Amino acid sequence: MKVIPVPCLSDNYAYVLVDETAKKVYAVDPVEPEKVLPVIKSTNLDFTAILTTHHHADHSAGNTKIFNAAPSLEVYGGEDRIPSMTQELKDGDSFTLGSLKVHALKTFGHTTSSICYYIEDGDDRIVFTGDTLFVGGCGRLFEGTPAEMHESLNIKLAALPKDTKVYAGHEYTRSNFKFALSVDGDNEALKAKALKCQQLDCTMPSTIAEELATNPFMRVDQPALQAVTGETDPVKVLGAIRRLKDRF
Repeated sequence: MKVIPVPCLSDNYAYVLVDETAKKVYAVDPVEPEKVLPVIKSTNLDFTAILTTHHHADHSAGNTKIFNAAPSLEVYGGEDRIPSMTQELKDGDSFTLGSLKVHALKTFGHTTSSICYYIEDGDDRIVFTGDTLFVGGCGRLFEGTPAEMHESLNIKLAALPKDTKVYAGHEYTRSNFKFALSVDGDNEALKAKALKCQQLDCTMPSTIAEELATNPFMRVDQPALQAVTGETDPVKVLGAIRRLKDRF
């Protein structure tokens, strides 16, 4: 499989997922159809499905326009706030898209509609995380709690194979690393990745291993983050870091 990032709006990513074995193509959060559809057309493959990470308009607003033009599409999502949804997913649901194995991870914290899509193609593994997990950060807690975001990041996503490639919903990496260095400044892996990402226009993908080593929201058991927050309970550490980030 191949993933093509498509920059949208001011800092969003849609993705075109190419299934080279089945000769099919799928779209993830195609918020600007006029940008995503030409990329899909250029593959000369059969476009069969939309994967929606959550209901926020900067991710889902393109669904209806695309679906109205191609009503045979399947539109996957986590709850009925997803526009034009045809397949509602529950936590742990698995299904196939062509030759790809897709696993739906319900990831509360940012919204109650959030689904992360973990996809396997032989030994190649990827996850589309929407606004749950960013490179070096996580989403704001609009409809969830620190405990829910902790479960999403540090139990569900952290349990994925470490070489899983991470494709997030926004290009927030530089600002996320600026904050991360303010709370975890002695982290050599973080400093090295922050320097590397300064040279990149697109910082996708990361990996689960890299996020575990550099993302403060996935390092809530580490003494450095506990010292900064004055907390030792991982959920309280995450909540404190999120509040610091919100004011940063």
